[in-house]
Amino acid sequence: MGEVQRVGGDDRRRFGWSPRVPDLQCEPRSAGAASDAAPIPLVEHYARAAWIDAPLDGEVNAGIRAKGEGIASEGAEALCARARATLAEQQAALPAFRDDWVVFMPQTGWALSLDDFLVTRMMELAVHMDDLAVSVGIAAPELPAAAFDPVLTLLARLATRRHGQAALLRALARTERAPSAINAL
Repeated sequence: MGEVQRVGGDDRRRFGWSPRVPDLQCEPRSAGAASDAAPIPLVEHYARAAWIDAPLDGEVNAGIRAKGEGIASEGAEALCARARATLAEQQAALPAFRDDWVVFMPQTGWALSLDDFLVTRMMELAVHMDDLAVSVGIAAPELPAAAFDPVLTLLARLATRRHGQAALLRALARTERAPSAINAL
């Protein structure tokens, strides 16, 4: 893999776009304005998300890509430095957070439980790590079960929401009756 790959907007999204926990309003449920919003279920978060059912060339997704392209213009080294700094910040911040806390996301107007919010971040990382690996021609890394299992559960629930139980069951258990697609996103 001796060749240096170009870092594009999709790579920025894949490796660092996700909101960092310290950037969000995360606090105990009884501690103020951010926690006044009751957390919604994780699958509802995706049902409400404007991008999930939008066309890839639609305004929402084009805007996401444009932001990524702007940040990616800093180059691969800057992106890696930013990712390392974000990881260090997360490692320092997360131990102070309690699992009964609520994360209010101002960009959406709703809140998730901290656990559900962290599942959204794990899913983004898992999916975009695979995207990044494919884009540079390497194998995707295997994730530990503690990260992969909640991601798999979330993606299965989202695929069921989109295609129904029968399609998901057939795709996983009966290839001869499987639909052509059971994508979650």
